[in-house]
Amino acid sequence: MLDLTPDEWNAVRLSIKVGLWAMAASLPFGIAIALLLARGKFWGKSLLNGIVHLPLILPPVVTGYLLLLSFGRRGPIGSFLDEYFGIVFSFRWTGAALACAVMGFPLMVRAIRLSIEAVDRRLEAAAGTLGASPMWVFLTVTLPLILPGIVAGMILSFAKAMGEFGATITFVSNIPGETQTLPSAIYTFTQVPGGDAGAMRLTLISIAISMAALVVSEMFARRIGQRMDVE
Repeated sequence: MLDLTPDEWNAVRLSIKVGLWAMAASLPFGIAIALLLARGKFWGKSLLNGIVHLPLILPPVVTGYLLLLSFGRRGPIGSFLDEYFGIVFSFRWTGAALACAVMGFPLMVRAIRLSIEAVDRRLEAAAGTLGASPMWVFLTVTLPLILPGIVAGMILSFAKAMGEFGATITFVSNIPGETQTLPSAIYTFTQVPGGDAGAMRLTLISIAISMAALVVSEMFARRIGQRMDVE
């Protein structure tokens, strides 16, 4: 059952690669936006919050089509990146990572934002009265306190990337060895006669990877919480 073909192994490796890159690339922006939404007071905050969470309510195909219009070779952003930096997203694995990052971004931001809002501001104020700069307060007080939320947001983003299909296939298509991730490969198997065994193999692999990520995140979050309690 788990004797995967080379193409199936490529789909597994590509899915993990795309998920990790999507998670890592969106993390700095996720922390910044979560901090802005949790602590910022400015006009348009509700609009920004709506834009951040828009991929959750839009059909994934719509999100993928918007990415294609924006980051495709003829899109305003895509043509600029291609001409001046040689960066191409459409129909490349990098585009799959971008699509997964966009789809998982709301989940990451929400998890981190809830952690920031739960921080006792008096601890930060106490550090400030001792002469610490706002950046140093964030790095030494706020960041350690919100670390479990950051871990949760990272895992949610990775899990979303592992299961993303609609936006990815619309933006980068379903090219074996280049953009064919696990969901795309499973879909391909369901469209051909006798593909049930292959679809089942990849489904089991997908479940195993997702469960492993959740278990690791839970263990890591507990270890961080125990360490903080000791300190």
